Amino acid sequence: MNCDRLSIRPTRFVAWQDKGLSLLILLGILLFNTVCSLATGYVKTGADRIFEKPFISWFHGKRIGLVTNQTGVDRDLNTLAGLFSRNPNCTVTAVFAPEHGIGGTAQAGEHIASSAEVFSLYGETRRPTPAMLADVDMLVFDIQDVGSRCYTYVSTMLECMKAAASCKITFIVLDRPNPIDATRTEGPVLEEGLKSFIGVGRVPIRHGMTMAEMALFLESDLQLNLDLRIVPLAGWNRSQWFGQTGLPWIAPSPNMPTGNTATVYPGFCLIEGTNLSEGRGTTQPFELVGAPWLDASGLASTLNRLGLPGVRFRPQSFQPTFSKYSGQFCRGIQIHILDRSRFEPIQAALHLLRETRLRHPDRLQFSELFFDRLAGNSWIREMLRDGASVESIVEKWQADLEDFKKTREGYLLY
Repeated sequence: MNCDRLSIRPTRFVAWQDKGLSLLILLGILLFNTVCSLATGYVKTGADRIFEKPFISWFHGKRIGLVTNQTGVDRDLNTLAGLFSRNPNCTVTAVFAPEHGIGGTAQAGEHIASSAEVFSLYGETRRPTPAMLADVDMLVFDIQDVGSRCYTYVSTMLECMKAAASCKITFIVLDRPNPIDATRTEGPVLEEGLKSFIGVGRVPIRHGMTMAEMALFLESDLQLNLDLRIVPLAGWNRSQWFGQTGLPWIAPSPNMPTGNTATVYPGFCLIEGTNLSEGRGTTQPFELVGAPWLDASGLASTLNRLGLPGVRFRPQSFQPTFSKYSGQFCRGIQIHILDRSRFEPIQAALHLLRETRLRHPDRLQFSELFFDRLAGNSWIREMLRDGASVESIVEKWQADLEDFKKTREGYLLY
């Protein structure tokens, strides 16, 4: 709902003789502005609610371990550690950081060593060890996710859940919005044999769940014996996109700079498993795709003729400063989202890969295991190799996706 606020101007009512009618209209304007406020969104995250009852009592007298990064702030940008320092009845005794580090500056896959202040969960270990948890009574998890199975923060959360269960420690998730419209799911469900750190649960690539909902799903799916507690969102509608929440966007990782990046990511993360550049090393990662050998103009024209919903493609050259084709001129295309409510990122990415293979059968290459882990199966790569239509690929994942959607209903909080 888009609406402009109505201003209240008392001079409008001076000439009116019927004061009762004036009051009624004034109340109507106030009500309208209230509805507009709710429509545009004022969402409270779990971090915004830790001092509310009954949540504040959970932390009384506890030694707390925080699993967080730069996104772990309240709506006024106070850090999670700073928020807990205001509560004299608890003590933060350990801090743990996921991939990209506590400040979110390390590039994807970069090994991060622990320091005196922060235990790294993307270095020597990806799960808190018993020694790390020796002075911890409860683990509090607060990290903004992007709504895609391929992102590693869900994996870090699961490893922390397993550690908490093993050490009989309470695990608390401070929930945050799924930023890309959590009513929608898309893509193939992960097959058991391809579980990895970029896919730990039997969920599709676009899963339509918050981190707390995912924690509940994983706890049940893996039958963890865990004291799991949730500080839920308030005022959030799962059809909201992040920009409608009123919350500040903080890049969850170096190559996730905007909400637009998160919108394309569920599909165009698959490009990472090929020898096409996914735009790392540019200011628009995952919105740019290319290679020195790509027929970008022809590819963009072909994709646009398909009339894919909510998206257009435009030739756009680029030169990455790192990652694939670093320093090389790449002939590429830019993904322009025209209608995010209709845009289907996974299907769009598959069309791009299919058409690229038809144009460059000897050039496009797949990093087989990596691509399969991103996709969650091997048959998408095999069907693309054999020239199958995207429609037949989508049809093949539909039954599992429908089963997941039914299971997912039992874990939705909003």
